[in-house]
Amino acid sequence: MIEKLSQKQIGQRITELRKLRGLSQEELAKRVRISRSSLTQIELGNRCVDILELQQLSLELGFSLDHFMSADFSASQETVVQPEAKSIKQEQRITVPVFYVGKFKNVLLYILERCAGKPNVGETVLYKLLYFSDFNYYELHEEHLTGATYRKLPYGPVPQKLDPIIQQMIEEGQLQRVKTDYHGHSQTRYLPLEKADFTELKASEKEVIDRVIEQMSDWSAAALSNYSHKDMPWLASKEGDIINYELAFYRESPFSVRNYDEELEEQ
Repeated sequence: MIEKLSQKQIGQRITELRKLRGLSQEELAKRVRISRSSLTQIELGNRCVDILELQQLSLELGFSLDHFMSADFSASQETVVQPEAKSIKQEQRITVPVFYVGKFKNVLLYILERCAGKPNVGETVLYKLLYFSDFNYYELHEEHLTGATYRKLPYGPVPQKLDPIIQQMIEEGQLQRVKTDYHGHSQTRYLPLEKADFTELKASEKEVIDRVIEQMSDWSAAALSNYSHKDMPWLASKEGDIINYELAFYRESPFSVRNYDEELEEQ
Protein backbone atom coordinates (compact mmCIF):
# COMPACT_ATOMS: atom_id res chain seq x y z
CA MET A 1 0.00 0.00 0.00
CA ILE A 2 1.35 3.42 -1.00
CA GLU A 3 1.69 5.87 1.87
CA LYS A 4 2.65 9.52 2.18
CA LEU A 5 6.25 9.72 3.35
CA SER A 6 7.94 12.57 5.16
CA GLN A 7 11.21 13.99 3.80
CA LYS A 8 12.99 12.37 6.76
CA GLN A 9 11.54 8.92 5.94
CA ILE A 10 12.55 9.27 2.29
CA GLY A 11 16.05 10.27 3.34
CA GLN A 12 16.36 7.33 5.73
CA ARG A 13 15.26 4.86 3.04
CA ILE A 14 17.72 6.25 0.50
CA THR A 15 20.50 6.03 3.09
CA GLU A 16 19.65 2.40 3.87
CA LEU A 17 19.63 1.43 0.19
CA ARG A 18 22.87 3.30 -0.55
CA LYS A 19 24.72 1.59 2.31
CA LEU A 20 23.25 -1.79 1.41
CA ARG A 21 24.78 -1.44 -2.05
CA GLY A 22 28.16 -0.38 -0.68
CA LEU A 23 28.10 3.11 -2.21
CA SER A 24 29.56 6.24 -0.65
CA GLN A 25 27.62 9.49 -0.82
CA GLU A 26 30.10 10.83 -3.35
CA GLU A 27 29.66 7.81 -5.66
CA LEU A 28 25.88 7.99 -5.58
CA ALA A 29 25.80 11.77 -6.03
CA LYS A 30 27.97 11.46 -9.15
CA ARG A 31 25.72 8.78 -10.62
CA VAL A 32 22.54 10.80 -9.98
CA ARG A 33 24.27 14.02 -11.14
CA ILE A 34 23.59 16.07 -8.05
CA SER A 35 26.06 17.62 -5.62
CA ARG A 36 27.18 15.64 -2.62
CA SER A 37 25.86 18.36 -0.30
CA SER A 38 22.43 17.99 -1.96
CA LEU A 39 22.47 14.24 -1.36
CA THR A 40 23.53 14.85 2.24
CA GLN A 41 20.56 17.17 2.76
CA ILE A 42 18.21 14.62 1.15
CA GLU A 43 19.44 11.85 3.45
CA LEU A 44 19.08 14.12 6.48
CA GLY A 45 15.51 14.93 5.44
CA ASN A 46 16.27 18.63 4.98
CA ARG A 47 15.64 18.67 1.20
CA CYS A 48 12.82 17.22 -0.87
CA VAL A 49 13.45 14.93 -3.85
CA ASP A 50 11.79 15.75 -7.13
CA ILE A 51 10.30 12.96 -9.24
CA LEU A 52 13.16 12.95 -11.79
CA GLU A 53 15.75 12.61 -9.02
CA LEU A 54 13.73 9.81 -7.40
CA GLN A 55 13.53 7.96 -10.71
CA GLN A 56 17.30 8.27 -11.18
CA LEU A 57 17.87 7.07 -7.61
CA SER A 58 15.63 4.07 -8.27
CA LEU A 59 17.76 3.13 -11.30
CA GLU A 60 21.07 3.50 -9.46
CA LEU A 61 19.95 1.83 -6.22
CA GLY A 62 17.76 -0.80 -7.88
CA PHE A 63 14.43 -0.24 -6.12
CA SER A 64 10.87 -0.07 -7.42
CA LEU A 65 8.98 3.13 -6.68
CA ASP A 66 5.95 1.14 -5.50
CA HIS A 67 7.91 -0.74 -2.86
CA PHE A 68 9.94 2.33 -1.90
CA MET A 69 6.75 4.26 -1.13
CA SER A 70 4.98 1.38 0.60
CA ALA A 71 4.25 1.13 4.33
CA ASP A 72 6.05 -2.22 4.62
CA PHE A 73 9.25 -1.03 2.92
CA SER A 74 12.41 -2.93 3.80
CA ALA A 75 15.73 -2.22 2.11
CA SER A 76 16.70 -5.88 2.42
CA GLN A 77 13.62 -6.93 0.40
CA GLU A 78 14.78 -5.08 -2.68
CA THR A 79 16.74 -6.91 -5.37
CA VAL A 80 20.35 -6.23 -4.45
CA VAL A 81 23.05 -6.21 -7.08
CA GLN A 82 26.26 -7.41 -5.44
CA PRO A 83 28.72 -4.50 -5.34
CA GLU A 84 32.17 -4.90 -6.79
CA ALA A 85 34.91 -5.99 -4.43
CA LYS A 86 36.34 -2.46 -4.51
CA SER A 87 33.08 -0.99 -3.18
CA ILE A 88 32.92 -3.53 -0.36
CA LYS A 89 36.50 -2.79 0.59
CA GLN A 90 35.83 0.95 0.53
CA GLU A 91 32.78 0.63 2.77
CA GLN A 92 34.79 -1.39 5.28
CA ARG A 93 37.51 1.25 5.20
CA ILE A 94 34.98 3.96 5.98
CA THR A 95 33.14 2.21 8.79
CA VAL A 96 36.07 0.45 10.50
CA PRO A 97 38.95 2.91 10.99
CA VAL A 98 42.42 1.52 11.66
CA PHE A 99 44.29 3.30 14.45
CA TYR A 100 47.78 4.28 13.29
CA VAL A 101 49.63 4.65 16.60
CA GLY A 102 52.88 5.91 15.06
CA LYS A 103 51.02 8.50 12.99
CA PHE A 104 49.02 9.58 16.05
CA LYS A 105 52.21 10.13 18.08
CA ASN A 106 53.73 12.27 15.33
CA VAL A 107 50.56 14.33 14.89
CA LEU A 108 50.52 14.89 18.66
CA LEU A 109 54.20 15.90 18.68
CA TYR A 110 53.70 18.23 15.71
CA ILE A 111 50.73 20.00 17.30
CA LEU A 112 52.70 20.41 20.53
CA GLU A 113 55.73 21.74 18.60
CA ARG A 114 53.50 24.46 17.21
CA CYS A 115 51.32 25.11 20.25
CA ALA A 116 52.88 23.94 23.53
CA GLY A 117 54.17 27.46 24.26
CA LYS A 118 50.66 28.91 24.25
CA PRO A 119 49.28 29.21 27.80
CA ASN A 120 45.75 28.14 26.74
CA VAL A 121 46.84 24.79 25.27
CA GLY A 122 46.09 22.31 28.03
CA GLU A 123 44.49 18.89 27.63
CA THR A 124 41.06 20.21 26.62
CA VAL A 125 42.38 22.37 23.79
CA LEU A 126 44.80 19.63 22.70
CA TYR A 127 41.98 17.07 22.46
CA LYS A 128 39.95 19.40 20.22
CA LEU A 129 42.90 20.17 17.95
CA LEU A 130 43.43 16.42 17.49
CA TYR A 131 39.70 15.88 16.84
CA PHE A 132 39.36 18.59 14.20
CA SER A 133 42.60 17.49 12.51
CA ASP A 134 41.29 13.91 12.24
CA PHE A 135 37.74 14.74 11.16
CA ASN A 136 38.68 17.59 8.79
CA TYR A 137 41.17 15.32 7.04
CA TYR A 138 38.60 12.57 6.73
CA GLU A 139 35.99 14.92 5.25
CA LEU A 140 38.49 16.26 2.71
CA HIS A 141 40.18 13.04 1.64
CA GLU A 142 37.87 10.20 2.76
CA GLU A 143 40.91 8.61 4.41
CA HIS A 144 41.85 8.50 8.06
CA LEU A 145 44.65 10.70 9.33
CA THR A 146 45.37 8.79 12.58
CA GLY A 147 42.24 6.61 12.76
CA ALA A 148 41.85 7.53 16.42
CA THR A 149 38.42 6.98 17.96
CA TYR A 150 36.68 9.86 19.75
CA ARG A 151 33.93 9.56 22.31
CA LYS A 152 31.15 12.11 22.88
CA LEU A 153 31.61 13.44 26.41
CA PRO A 154 30.15 16.56 28.12
CA TYR A 155 33.16 18.77 27.35
CA GLY A 156 33.34 17.68 23.72
CA PRO A 157 34.98 14.85 21.72
CA VAL A 158 37.79 13.08 23.57
CA PRO A 159 40.30 10.70 21.94
CA GLN A 160 40.25 7.19 23.37
CA LYS A 161 43.25 5.06 24.49
CA LEU A 162 45.27 8.26 24.85
CA ASP A 163 46.54 7.76 28.43
CA PRO A 164 48.70 4.65 27.73
CA ILE A 165 50.11 6.27 24.58
CA ILE A 166 51.07 9.45 26.44
CA GLN A 167 52.55 7.42 29.31
CA GLN A 168 54.65 5.45 26.83
CA MET A 169 55.84 8.67 25.18
CA ILE A 170 56.77 10.09 28.59
CA GLU A 171 58.71 6.94 29.49
CA GLU A 172 60.52 7.05 26.14
CA GLY A 173 61.51 10.70 26.63
CA GLN A 174 59.26 12.11 23.90
CA LEU A 175 56.93 14.11 26.16
CA GLN A 176 56.90 15.80 29.54
CA ARG A 177 53.69 16.23 31.55
CA VAL A 178 53.46 19.36 33.69
CA LYS A 179 50.80 20.82 35.99
CA THR A 180 50.25 24.56 35.86
CA ASP A 181 47.81 27.14 37.17
CA TYR A 182 45.79 28.86 34.44
CA HIS A 183 43.37 31.60 35.48
CA GLY A 184 42.97 30.01 38.91
CA HIS A 185 42.40 26.47 37.58
CA SER A 186 44.75 23.47 37.56
CA GLN A 187 45.85 22.69 34.01
CA THR A 188 47.60 19.60 32.61
CA ARG A 189 50.01 20.44 29.82
CA TYR A 190 52.39 18.45 27.65
CA LEU A 191 55.77 19.60 26.36
CA PRO A 192 57.44 17.92 23.37
CA LEU A 193 60.97 16.68 24.04
CA GLU A 194 61.62 15.66 20.45
CA LYS A 195 60.46 16.74 17.00
CA ALA A 196 57.82 14.98 14.96
CA ASP A 197 59.08 12.61 12.26
CA PHE A 198 57.87 14.29 9.07
CA THR A 199 58.45 11.12 7.06
CA GLU A 200 55.33 9.85 8.88
CA LEU A 201 53.21 12.79 7.64
CA LYS A 202 52.14 13.49 4.06
CA ALA A 203 52.03 17.06 2.80
CA SER A 204 48.22 16.90 2.64
CA GLU A 205 48.07 15.75 6.28
CA LYS A 206 50.38 18.50 7.50
CA GLU A 207 48.35 21.07 5.55
CA VAL A 208 45.11 20.09 7.33
CA ILE A 209 46.78 20.11 10.75
CA ASP A 210 48.30 23.54 10.04
CA ARG A 211 44.89 24.96 9.13
CA VAL A 212 43.35 23.65 12.36
CA ILE A 213 46.21 25.11 14.40
CA GLU A 214 45.97 28.49 12.66
CA GLN A 215 42.21 28.65 13.15
CA MET A 216 41.78 27.30 16.68
CA SER A 217 44.98 27.10 18.71
CA ASP A 218 44.49 30.56 20.27
CA TRP A 219 40.94 29.81 21.45
CA SER A 220 40.18 29.22 25.11
CA ALA A 221 39.20 25.74 26.26
CA ALA A 222 35.63 26.91 26.84
CA ALA A 223 35.33 28.53 23.39
CA LEU A 224 36.75 25.49 21.62
CA SER A 225 34.54 23.09 23.58
CA ASN A 226 31.44 25.15 22.72
CA TYR A 227 32.46 25.20 19.06
CA SER A 228 32.93 21.42 18.97
CA HIS A 229 29.44 21.00 20.46
CA LYS A 230 27.98 22.53 17.29
CA ASP A 231 29.85 20.24 14.91
CA MET A 232 27.54 17.68 13.28
CA PRO A 233 29.56 14.55 14.23
CA TRP A 234 29.27 15.52 17.92
CA LEU A 235 25.64 16.65 17.63
CA ALA A 236 24.49 13.49 15.88
CA SER A 237 26.14 11.12 18.38
CA LYS A 238 24.68 9.87 21.63
CA GLU A 239 26.28 10.79 24.94
CA GLY A 240 29.14 8.40 25.68
CA ASP A 241 29.15 6.83 22.19
CA ILE A 242 32.06 6.65 19.75
CA ILE A 243 31.68 9.37 17.08
CA ASN A 244 31.34 7.99 13.54
CA TYR A 245 33.72 9.57 11.02
CA GLU A 246 31.06 9.40 8.29
CA LEU A 247 29.11 12.10 10.11
CA ALA A 248 31.73 14.58 8.87
CA PHE A 249 29.99 14.44 5.48
CA TYR A 250 26.83 15.93 7.05
CA ARG A 251 28.57 19.10 8.16
CA GLU A 252 27.43 22.53 7.12
CA SER A 253 29.13 25.93 7.25
CA PRO A 254 31.27 26.94 9.11
CA PHE A 255 32.39 23.41 9.99
CA SER A 256 32.55 21.82 6.53
CA VAL A 257 36.03 22.04 4.99
CA ARG A 258 35.08 20.67 1.57
CA ASN A 259 33.32 22.41 -1.32
CA TYR A 260 31.08 19.70 -2.78
CA ASP A 261 29.31 21.99 -5.27
CA GLU A 262 32.62 23.13 -6.75
CA GLU A 263 33.75 19.51 -7.17
CA LEU A 264 30.60 18.67 -9.11
CA GLU A 265 31.03 21.68 -11.42
CA GLU A 266 34.56 20.52 -12.29
CA GLN A 267 33.39 17.10 -13.48
